[in-house]
Amino acid sequence: MGVLVLLALVLITVSFRGSADGVQSFGATVLRPFEVGAERVARPFRDAAGWTHDVLNAKSQNKKLERQVTQLQQQVVASQSAVQENADLKRQLAYVDSPSFQKLARDYDVVATRVISQPTSRFEQSIVIAAGRSQGLRVRDPVVTAKGLVGQVTKVFSRVARVTLLTDPGSAASASVLTDPSTIGVVQHGQGSEETLVLDRVPKAKPVRDGDVIVTSGSPAGGELPSLYPRGIQIGLVSSTGDSDTEPFKQIQIDPSVDYSSLQSVLVLVPKQPLPIRP
Repeated sequence: MGVLVLLALVLITVSFRGSADGVQSFGATVLRPFEVGAERVARPFRDAAGWTHDVLNAKSQNKKLERQVTQLQQQVVASQSAVQENADLKRQLAYVDSPSFQKLARDYDVVATRVISQPTSRFEQSIVIAAGRSQGLRVRDPVVTAKGLVGQVTKVFSRVARVTLLTDPGSAASASVLTDPSTIGVVQHGQGSEETLVLDRVPKAKPVRDGDVIVTSGSPAGGELPSLYPRGIQIGLVSSTGDSDTEPFKQIQIDPSVDYSSLQSVLVLVPKQPLPIRP
């Protein structure tokens, strides 16, 4: 290092004296190997620094792209959910406009709303809907879909309400066979899965066959206390029947028309004349 410094000083001195062409050429030739060596020594460090910078930049870009992909996926899910919800509501409104529903329109106002919370457990079969007191809902209002009976409103808040499903162990509905209204029983939660329903208290003498349509029976003619559910709302199809020597009633299993585990929207039937409060 000392020799190189001394040689550089000599070259500078000679250059100022005007006779440095030959000496400078000689000096450049002498220093060339050192220059090449320094370049070779420094190149791996420059390459390593450039590689590190590129890797860090690529990681930063990758994280940014991952965030964008996640946001796009969330937007796609939200869009698909909105499309499904819109299609479901259109089916519900088409059902409201159907001739079979027009009979109910005389006695009920219809509130179409979406489901914002599904059942939390098999022991508490209820959902939360995005409509409440502000939309005119009251406790005991029937809830249906285009496919059939859902349940009833059991708690009402300002803008949301809780609906207890027919599959809840504490729920029941008076029902009959569509083709034979005199065959009347009580639909309630059965044994087994959450969505199992049974038609109970049907006498053995009554003919009930697999595939029979079960609907709400409504209020009996001349009855002093009206039924909670209007007549003719479909509940399900008979999936099996049986008799027991020790029981006076038939054993009837029902396959529900409504998929209670995937409700997206419902129709709340708000009676134009509120039902009397039962003692």
